[in-house]
Amino acid sequence: MKRILAFLLSINILATFTFADEGMWTFDNPPLKQWKERYNFEPSKEWLDNVRLASPKVNNSSAGFVSPNGLIATNHHVAAGYIERVSSKERDLLKNGFYARTQAEELKIPDASASVLMSFDNITERVHNAAKAGKTDAEMAAKRSAEMSAIEKECTASSAGLRCEIVSFYSGGEYWLYKNKVYRDVRLVMAPEEQAAFFGGDYDNFVYPRHDLDFTFLRAYENDKPAATPNYFKWSAKGAADGEFILVSGYPGSTARLLTVAQLTYQRDIGNPLQKKVWELRRKALENYAKKGDEQLRQANSGMRGFANSLKRLEGQQDGLLNPRNFARKVAEEKDLRDKLAAKPDLDKQYAPAWKSIGDAYAKLPAMANRLAFSNISASRLATFAQQIVTHSIEVAKPDNTRYPEFRDSRLDAFKASLASPAPIYLDMEEAALTSWLEEGLKVLGVNDPFIKAAIGDAEPSEVARRAVRETILKDPAARRALLDGGAVAIAASTDPMVTLARRVEPIVRELRAWNEANITNVETANGTKIAQARFAVYGKTMPPDANSTLRIEYGKVLGYDEDTTLIPYKTTFFGLYDRWLSFNGKSPFDLPKSLVDRRDKIDLSTPLNFVYSADTIGGNSGSPVINRKGELVGLNFDSNNQKLSNRYWYIEENEGSRAVGVHSAGIIEALRKVYDADGLVKELMGS
Repeated sequence: MKRILAFLLSINILATFTFADEGMWTFDNPPLKQWKERYNFEPSKEWLDNVRLASPKVNNSSAGFVSPNGLIATNHHVAAGYIERVSSKERDLLKNGFYARTQAEELKIPDASASVLMSFDNITERVHNAAKAGKTDAEMAAKRSAEMSAIEKECTASSAGLRCEIVSFYSGGEYWLYKNKVYRDVRLVMAPEEQAAFFGGDYDNFVYPRHDLDFTFLRAYENDKPAATPNYFKWSAKGAADGEFILVSGYPGSTARLLTVAQLTYQRDIGNPLQKKVWELRRKALENYAKKGDEQLRQANSGMRGFANSLKRLEGQQDGLLNPRNFARKVAEEKDLRDKLAAKPDLDKQYAPAWKSIGDAYAKLPAMANRLAFSNISASRLATFAQQIVTHSIEVAKPDNTRYPEFRDSRLDAFKASLASPAPIYLDMEEAALTSWLEEGLKVLGVNDPFIKAAIGDAEPSEVARRAVRETILKDPAARRALLDGGAVAIAASTDPMVTLARRVEPIVRELRAWNEANITNVETANGTKIAQARFAVYGKTMPPDANSTLRIEYGKVLGYDEDTTLIPYKTTFFGLYDRWLSFNGKSPFDLPKSLVDRRDKIDLSTPLNFVYSADTIGGNSGSPVINRKGELVGLNFDSNNQKLSNRYWYIEENEGSRAVGVHSAGIIEALRKVYDADGLVKELMGS
């Protein structure tokens, strides 16, 4: 009976790949067969190219060009950090919203950028052939890294104006060279009030029905003029309809669907609980700081919201791993692949040892987990700058092909630009965050830990943090750049307390990175490559790679669902927004900004506001254009429901109520016209 059940589960798993709306697909391998069979959709190469070129990455998340003049649509919560950078105590644009009625009024955002994937080339054979020259995992890693460095360098020299980046898929099974056009001048065009964008607060986060105006408009500029963006999504005034086939183009952050059972066991038992502890600590520090006053709340708001969102998602992911039925699914998937290998002795001999090698590596990780998590000073932005400057001085003295990847020549311009960012730094918040981090590190690691000795010594964590933050010159972008340009000599001579802190901990951080690379990363890559090759040999390239913040395309249909005995509609309306406001008597977080209260009688309350669909999305897809088969934008992805949270580890079928949540394109237009008097923006969106 057990064998029969396992067989049926295996068949069900494989059937999922064949028939479900599963997958975050790369543009080199779109699921054309599934689209044709399920939805009679056969896009042309030109259609796919337009979608790719109209899908910029913004603030490490997703967005879409929506006019030929550089206009970008994304989520308010994606752009919140950008909005905060152009806000001040006297002009709180997160709280009060913003609309530039002319292009001259559009606000340039410090250290903001948008990048577009222009082309991609498969370099797998070249990277794998280089790695084969190594005899150990470490030697293979060195050969692989050197070859990747050479490829990026060649690309940078021959691709003027483009950023060259090598990305790995299938745990090292494939390598691709991506060429990206980067817009380094991005300006704020329009943003609603945060309370309109995040109505319901954390109570409604990852919940549906939702009633949020979670959108923002930016604009990319070149040479101080709006960028020419001929590839863009035309705006659908009608928006998404019930049962309609839709696609989502964006940058999903991270999935772990192709990991081994050993890796997932570590995530369940050690990794996720530890990540929760770190994020809770970081959030608590900001919450305590925010209690000091309105200005402190403004400064800490986007950080608190980000950690709250991450923690809620992590909780759902962990619940999924703790579910025996779900975990059994991963065991069955791995067993199916290994059983099929066993039927082919030549393949089995070549690939089967990879699982044991990864399992042996992960057996070493729990003992090092706390040190790896807490031996850093990244809780502070100023401390991060100091650490980057110190590490840069060490790395650039090496040949390019032996450096840390982030300090290769091909990436130095972007690094220097971020270091020179004039974005505001709040010293009181920096001190609070760093103090809390060092205090917790002392508790977790103990007084005899090498990192604690280097960072704190015999002093109090609060005193180390206070001096480092208050006395550093690194709050000035010019000082950061001067220290960077001064190189190793200037850094060694510096008495700046933040720099000396970074100097003291750098050897410890470097030692731990080397341990992790030698014992975990290199083993994962070498053996993950073998498992990927085994999967290709058994299944072909029928499964998409795990998400890794690269451009993907997903698909599904607009669809409501059953939740227990309740039928959930595919859409919500402005009726629902005002009903929820009134039902809670306008009490936070169900209060509405004055603009929505005052314009209540002007809005067509039956207009769709939010909607749900079955596309396979995850964090990072926020801001993704939701488009129809014509390539028209019918919404902006901004969330998912609770049922979807564990999809980091597996696809959840549409009949289980798993849904992504978007802002409806018709609702955005209604708000722009009736609430924000943004007629000029509406005309640009509608091409009139």
